[in-house]
Amino acid sequence: MPFKEISHVFQDFEHTAWRLETRRGYATDRNGPNWPRWKAGEDFTHDPPDAWRTNVETQTAAGKRFERVRLVDDPLTEGQRFLLARAPSNVAAGDEVRYLLRTDAVRLGLPDFDFWLIDSRTLLRFVFDEDDTTLGVTVTQEPAEVLAACQARDAAWHYAIRTAEFAARVRSTV
Repeated sequence: MPFKEISHVFQDFEHTAWRLETRRGYATDRNGPNWPRWKAGEDFTHDPPDAWRTNVETQTAAGKRFERVRLVDDPLTEGQRFLLARAPSNVAAGDEVRYLLRTDAVRLGLPDFDFWLIDSRTLLRFVFDEDDTTLGVTVTQEPAEVLAACQARDAAWHYAIRTAEFAARVRSTV
């Protein structure tokens, strides 16, 4: 199903919206307006909030949580460096972003696909093409799949590192 058809869940959820990001880059980032700005070395972390961040601010002010874990490689890919540069804006809006090395994710047996887990009840699994373009999502509330996603969330969240700490580690190795 097209992602736009289910995007209402990011206003309608009751408690938590949790994401696992597994890709090494996303076409939406490379084709977006901030990519060339980032490539040129411009700092866009203090731009006015976009629609996503405005919604995150609204929902977190109402007591809901947005959380995500990004799997990253060593060294980071270009797409992962871009997302790390954008992360402070997400965090400032209330979207808790953490990082986990891909080698650790493999050791933990985490899935190798992107998904959102909504209120620990609904799993939105992304479908991508070979160019990292989002084709849509599959939606399920099948108990075994949701349970597996909850277990992946708990393991990933436990071992993942907060954005500021991860960014400091990355800067210290450059």
